[in-house]
Amino acid sequence: MPTLTLYHNPRCSKSREALSLLESRRIDVMLHRYLDNPLDREQLAALARRLGDDAPQMLRRDESEWRQMGIDDPTLAQILDAIAEHPRLLQRPIADDGEYAVIGRPPQAVLQLI
Repeated sequence: MPTLTLYHNPRCSKSREALSLLESRRIDVMLHRYLDNPLDREQLAALARRLGDDAPQMLRRDESEWRQMGIDDPTLAQILDAIAEHPRLLQRPIADDGEYAVIGRPPQAVLQLI
C-alpha cells in the first residue's frame, strides 16, 4: 500500500486520533503540517478533486477568518481562495492516497483509504 499523506494539525484531537488509527494499523503516514507548510491554490484544487463531492467540506466555516468574509453560499473557487489565504480554514484531518482523499470527520473515516 502506498504511503498516505495526512494533512495534520497536532493541536487537534481529531487529527491526532486519525493519526493514531492509521499508525495502529501500521500504515505508512507522511504528515503534512499544513499550518507550517501551507498548500498553495493549485495544491488545494488538486486536493479538492481527490475529495470529489466532499470538497466543499474542506472549509472550516466556524473560524473567524471565514465569518469575516461574509460569504453565505461559497463557490469552490471561493473556498480554495480563502484556504490559500488563511490555511487555518482547511478542515482537518484529511487523508490522501494520491488518488482519493477523505476528511477525517469522524477520525475513523480515514480508514476508508486502507
